[in-house]
Amino acid sequence: MANRNPWLTIIGIGEDGPAGLSTASRDALDHADHIVGAPRHIALLPPLACSVERWPVPFDAGIEALLARRGTPVVMLASGDPFWFGAGGTIARHLSPDEWVGHPVPGSFSLAAARLGWRLEDTECLGLHAAPLTRLRPILAPGARAIILVRDGDAARDAARYVTDQGFGESRISVLEALGGPRERIRSCAASAFTFDDITHPVALAIHVAGEGAVLPHASGIDDQWFAHDGQMTRRPARALTLSALAPRPGETLWDIGAGSGSVAIEWLLAHRSTRAIAFERDPDRAACAKANAAALGMDRLSVVEGKAPAILTDQPLPQAVFIGGGLSNALLDHLFDRLTPGTRLVANAVTLESEALLGTVHQRHGGELMRIDLSRAAPLGSRRGWRSAYPLVQWSVTL
Repeated sequence: MANRNPWLTIIGIGEDGPAGLSTASRDALDHADHIVGAPRHIALLPPLACSVERWPVPFDAGIEALLARRGTPVVMLASGDPFWFGAGGTIARHLSPDEWVGHPVPGSFSLAAARLGWRLEDTECLGLHAAPLTRLRPILAPGARAIILVRDGDAARDAARYVTDQGFGESRISVLEALGGPRERIRSCAASAFTFDDITHPVALAIHVAGEGAVLPHASGIDDQWFAHDGQMTRRPARALTLSALAPRPGETLWDIGAGSGSVAIEWLLAHRSTRAIAFERDPDRAACAKANAAALGMDRLSVVEGKAPAILTDQPLPQAVFIGGGLSNALLDHLFDRLTPGTRLVANAVTLESEALLGTVHQRHGGELMRIDLSRAAPLGSRRGWRSAYPLVQWSVTL
């Protein structure tokens, strides 16, 4: 949609300062009543005639003051492309489409790819200024390439150490500083031999992964060893069938009720970067375990809520899918039937006779698919081998 009369101009600025700005950006700067930006961005510009304000820290603290200037010409300075891990998208959420216009310049990802000759469409791009390095975990596989933006030299060293600790110390890491400006510098080394101690901001890291570390699979039903647990966990084969029934889709939210180790919710999140999940767990130790598992696998966007269902479900954003892994009861099902919207997918697993009987009743009343899963594993039997059966699992899945 074309902007009719924008009062806010979001200008991306690179390390080359005014030299990289478009005519439209220069015109906006010349006619602004007020300019706001980080000190580093302001310092890249020549002396300005209008009022200039430094954007506060934390970032959210400056939004209200910016919005208070509605109707007057304001320029907001941001790094490179403000809409790729930048401030532009955050600010635009607070404005109507006709209130703002954006003028990006090549950002760090584009410049890094251009320096290294990497295809951006084949490269993972992550902004980790304020996010944990564990978000790298799902993409660590030999041959993978990633460009990440980090806060400073300490964060760059921490990233190299993390990659090494995961068994990928052979990875080639390129440190790209102040790309596009007179201070640009590019250096490379193995992750395990990372010794640079004079890294200056802004900095990007380009990682070409190599090594023999464990690779996180992208299929449903990853090995149980990826999760810490106390024995109460949906095991790999059952988890694969559960995820298949839940059928995660981009942008959807899952309720994982009786989450335990959080394995189902975490695999839901692994299915797509836009999925969301809320894990409900009444046991504090298990809730803490779910949080730790999510963090270790780079799925820190998992929300863990302590408390007993159905009471704890009140005021939570409605999901597109629900998994009941523990705490199955008539009261819980009645609450879900009353509250959930049509089209919600519901999956419940049962291992006790009482829970199995309950699922048989609701299947008769509401339809869906009822499935009994019997699993056996080969195990020593004297000097030979035999089948050792696990408790049978009954699974009910339905679309409301």
